[in-house]
Amino acid sequence: MKQSAGKIYRANAAKVEAGKKYSLDEALAIVDSFQNRKFDESIEVCINLGVDPKQSDQMVRGATTLPNGLGKPVRVACVVRGDAEREAREAGADHVGNDDLIEKIAGGWLDFDRLLTTPESLKDLTKLAKILGPKGLMPNKKTGTVTTEIGKSVKEQKLGKIEYKVEKAGVLHAIIGKKSFGPQKLKENFSVFFDAVLKAKPATSKGVYVRKIAIAPTMGPGIILDSAALVNNSQAV
Repeated sequence: MKQSAGKIYRANAAKVEAGKKYSLDEALAIVDSFQNRKFDESIEVCINLGVDPKQSDQMVRGATTLPNGLGKPVRVACVVRGDAEREAREAGADHVGNDDLIEKIAGGWLDFDRLLTTPESLKDLTKLAKILGPKGLMPNKKTGTVTTEIGKSVKEQKLGKIEYKVEKAGVLHAIIGKKSFGPQKLKENFSVFFDAVLKAKPATSKGVYVRKIAIAPTMGPGIILDSAALVNNSQAV
């Protein structure tokens, strides 16, 4: 007899002790023990940071390539000209163009996960900011989507490069892979992502930088991590 989605959630939640802070290994072992859904759930990390995003000098934003990817194909589009077009195609970009691609996007086409461009072509995309911005697709130098090394960037995006940006409440979300990855691969992805977040700490941030960390599958309960231990053990410290 198949269990309902609610019953699966409750069964999984029963494995998590309320108020307890788990080590990363413990948390990932619990996630691995959760009953599977009809689909391969994404594993999301939520971090509460001690920053004020309203202050421009306390914005935490960046990108990093996860060693085990994201478990899904990443569709990359490139708005480039000249030699960069050939470089993008050879690197495996799914869509490459300039004026023709800009026109398609202006018409509502957004069949891609990442949009890359060069500093020279960035000005051509300014008129699309209102379309791309709300979707989180506007190229930005800080996330590596505006680059002079277009071929390298395409390959990184295909391998599983994730972007992160702290929200208004000081919360940062990121997906670090799929449940099917298992504890070891998820741990490797988490460690690379977490080190990147620590390195991105603004110089003006005072007090406790990492206040709370939780990890959870798409339709599962959150598990609170021992953030102090993770910070102390991180290679980025």
